[in-house]
Amino acid sequence: MEFNKEEIRSKAILVGIVTDGEVEEAEISMKELERLLDTAGGEVFATVIQNKSTPDPRTLIGKGKVQEIAELCENNGVKLVIFDEELSPAQIRNLEDDIGNDVNVIDRSMLILDIFALHATSGEGKLQVELAQLKYTAPRLIGKGAELSRLGGGIGTRGPGESKLESDRRHIKRRIVALEEELEKLASTRRTMRAARDRSGLKKIAIVGYTNAGKSTLLNRLTDAGILAEDKLFATLDPTTRKYELPSGETVLLTDTVGFIRKLPHHLVNAFRSTLDEAVCADIIMILADASDPEYLSQLECTEQTLEELGAGEKPTLYVFNKCDRGTFDDPIIDRTRHREKVVQVSALTGDGCDKLAEMLVEMINGGKARVTFKIPNSEAGALNRLYKDATVEEVDYGAEYVTVVATVDAKIRGMMRKYDTNPPEKEEY
Repeated sequence: MEFNKEEIRSKAILVGIVTDGEVEEAEISMKELERLLDTAGGEVFATVIQNKSTPDPRTLIGKGKVQEIAELCENNGVKLVIFDEELSPAQIRNLEDDIGNDVNVIDRSMLILDIFALHATSGEGKLQVELAQLKYTAPRLIGKGAELSRLGGGIGTRGPGESKLESDRRHIKRRIVALEEELEKLASTRRTMRAARDRSGLKKIAIVGYTNAGKSTLLNRLTDAGILAEDKLFATLDPTTRKYELPSGETVLLTDTVGFIRKLPHHLVNAFRSTLDEAVCADIIMILADASDPEYLSQLECTEQTLEELGAGEKPTLYVFNKCDRGTFDDPIIDRTRHREKVVQVSALTGDGCDKLAEMLVEMINGGKARVTFKIPNSEAGALNRLYKDATVEEVDYGAEYVTVVATVDAKIRGMMRKYDTNPPEKEEY
């Protein structure tokens, strides 16, 4: 169901429901819904939360709450009501009938789709959004349908007399088929491009994470990509890939991807499958989290769950906790027996920690090896032989008192050469 953009810019009533006693979780989700509305250009007039043991099959919330919302709308000229839960077509119709006054009722998924429509810039992105909207809209076309149409059992009964509703449904079905065919062609082109990248031998790193975690800002910081980076939800929809040279001199491909969010509609995930496959096809996943957000751990769980659903849950992963410039925070609570990945704290805005991030990427790409600078006294120059034997020596500088060596080493050799290490690890990695 489409709704007027002018209405979305005006005031709206947000509605949530608590059915299992998870009041705190509901409040967090409602705050996120407020940010979604703000991103879409609207403002919150009132928030209504219903405590109910089981959702009402007719309107999701109770009759009393519906009446309360109807009065708020009538007395204050509110024309938009947004539910935090997904509504069925019948529930939307019942709510709009009960509230009256031509008030539009939409749900969280419809609001997200509208934001995607606002932010899609590429041809493929626009097609993906349109497909997701149509697939979500089709079952929500409400009306008497068969009663108003002249559908019969023979030829000649499906002409101009059929209802507008049936005509709309047929048009939508044809458009969905056309969009799917067009997107499949684009997906084929994207697969060809990925194959070309594979032949180049360059490692692929996908930056994924919750919406507004700072993925675009990080890509801009590392590669001067120059892509849009705003403090809004879903500011970036289209994937952007840039080359990035690591301290080791190796070039990799970094890809910024669309952000994840709680209750991300499955049809939306499916529509964006070809772009989300950037994560599936990556050699390394870089999960970015906004460490300044009190809910960063639950957002991290949402990201991990979405990656699991995409089939990218077992990829080598680097956890990047962003926005450390906003204050200190404790080490993230991660089950390190399950996740043997690295963890680094950065500020994509100021660049703090990005050098360490790059070093970790080098180590991961080299299979746990790291590029290390050793300073060996001339009196112990025999240690250089071990590096030549068990490591990859890149540079050697013979000084008056020391031999300075740059070499790529594994954890074992680095430990054995620790006393010569110019920047030894503070503690053992997990």
